[in-house]
Amino acid sequence: MADTTFGPNGWTPERLGSLIGKTYVLTGANSGAGFEASRILLSKGAKVVMLNRSPDKSVDAIAKLKEELGADTDVSFVCMDLARLDSVRAAAAKILQTVPQIDALICNAAIAQVPNQQLTVDGFESQLGTNHYGHFLLCGLIYERIEQSKGRIVVVSSLGYKMGLKTIQFDDMNWDKNYHQNKTYCHSKLAQMMFAYELQDRLDAAGKEVEVYVCHPGSSKTSLITTSGNAMSRLAFRIMSLSPLVQSAEKGAYPEVMCATEDGLEERAFYGPTGFMEMVGPVGKGTLQPYAYEKNVMQRLWKLSEKEVGFEWSLSTDDGP
Repeated sequence: MADTTFGPNGWTPERLGSLIGKTYVLTGANSGAGFEASRILLSKGAKVVMLNRSPDKSVDAIAKLKEELGADTDVSFVCMDLARLDSVRAAAAKILQTVPQIDALICNAAIAQVPNQQLTVDGFESQLGTNHYGHFLLCGLIYERIEQSKGRIVVVSSLGYKMGLKTIQFDDMNWDKNYHQNKTYCHSKLAQMMFAYELQDRLDAAGKEVEVYVCHPGSSKTSLITTSGNAMSRLAFRIMSLSPLVQSAEKGAYPEVMCATEDGLEERAFYGPTGFMEMVGPVGKGTLQPYAYEKNVMQRLWKLSEKEVGFEWSLSTDDGP
């Protein structure tokens, strides 16, 4: 059933008012949906801090944005590689030193369809390590700044969460026995969703005012598969991108911008396109499968994630000691 909350055209940036005085931090913002989200937020007067792996691409992206939106556009970047926990810690420390306010952290960066099993320097399967563990640690380390601002955490997942195991493979998190470029990617995106929904529960129990939303870009023309997929995946996506089943990267950015700015959204939800197979079309609330928030799995993943990244979240209740 189509979501009619925002009318027949769904949510669009036309709903945005001035964002002057607001600060948004985005991972993976120098291309694709992250770049387009930055452009939309900046066009409304917001300040944007990008967390990107490549300094050169970041400089180019910022130059492009300033050329389009004006030299005084408040956009900067901090170098961070989500696949390296030491890099995440260093970037988080710099954010806490230099960014006094965070109205939303948008966890947008991802790698996908890595052809053969690769491990991060910390020993994690690369897609899980980058997409889930890196963001899990980042969110924990800068959470205090988001809480001070009564801000939001936006987790950008994927429809792919429905195409894998539909649970977490705790007995082989690195996929040593059954590595599969697509199923392993889907595993990482389901892990991100479970982190977000478990965080919602924990924040609610602690009486915190931070909101957490989960969204996906649908089928969009981003660089994700073209940068990390194998030759077959890249070719298939190139052919598919010529069809009406793939929308622009700008439209792919709408769900994350909506989740970062729109009031009155539901937290236990999955936002994105609501048209054909929820891959394209008007942006709103889509379908969420119950296994994405299976409580015992979420709790087990949370404990494992804390252990693996060496960081324990502290979410004491507001009226506690």
